[in-house]
Amino acid sequence: MKILVLNGPNLNMLGRRSVKHYGVLTLIDIKKLLVNLAQELGVKLVFFQSNHEGALVDAIQKYRGKVDGIMINPGA
Repeated sequence: MKILVLNGPNLNMLGRRSVKHYGVLTLIDIKKLLVNLAQELGVKLVFFQSNHEGALVDAIQKYRGKVDGIMINPGA
């Protein structure tokens, strides 16, 4: 099974923005956690992040028929 993981606007700033509101984890930290869980479950992940809605739509279209599902973290 292969899952596309889309991360939306401003998520590249996690860990650098207000810790009170967004926590201390960076997007890289979250990716590592997801990769570890995916390996345990035998799932492959493909990651993509953009601050631009059109680029996220392009990624969905690019991976159409190439992944079994999509997980979207819309942005913060």
